[in-house]
Amino acid sequence: MIDHFALLGENRRPWIDPELLKKKFLILSAEFHPDRVHGHSAEEMRAAQQRFTEVNQAYNSLRHPKGRLQHLLELELGVKPQQVEQIPPDLMEFFIEVGRLFQQVDKFLAQRAQTSSPLLQVQFFEPSQLWIEKLNELHGRLRARQQSLMAELRTLDLKWVASEKSEPASREGMVQDLEKLYRLFSYYAKWEGQVQERVMQLSL
Repeated sequence: MIDHFALLGENRRPWIDPELLKKKFLILSAEFHPDRVHGHSAEEMRAAQQRFTEVNQAYNSLRHPKGRLQHLLELELGVKPQQVEQIPPDLMEFFIEVGRLFQQVDKFLAQRAQTSSPLLQVQFFEPSQLWIEKLNELHGRLRARQQSLMAELRTLDLKWVASEKSEPASREGMVQDLEKLYRLFSYYAKWEGQVQERVMQLSL
């Protein structure tokens, strides 16, 4: 398993400054860009392409909290974190609210799709804008929840760094906290993508 943290010159930790990470990525991607070995041997060109691909994969893995936590957990546990479909109890009420709004929007989109006449399509314009407003409001709440998680992540990161000189067993509780944050980031990222998809459909 390639250690994406090591590849980008970062310590294994839950939090990484996004701007510093981007700077390191840009330097490395320029260094290993295939164009730099243009005209060299086929072996050198393949090696450069492989390294360039690995650097890009590492950056895409670490740039967002969800991917970074997943990779950190893989390195710590030796396996990918299990995909648990069960919604955490403290998220259930919000999950039901999100699901209900998505169902309502999908029903509206299905009704609109059945109307082919341009004249009749006009009547769907105003309701579409209202659904977009509701989805944008939900999107704002999702972003706020993610910002709250980011604060938790930074707090956990301080504990993680402080524990680097401790016994490995002292991190067991923190690994569990990492898994919890990873799953919450996963849910919010998934819902954010679904919101954006529906806003796009309503805007057409």
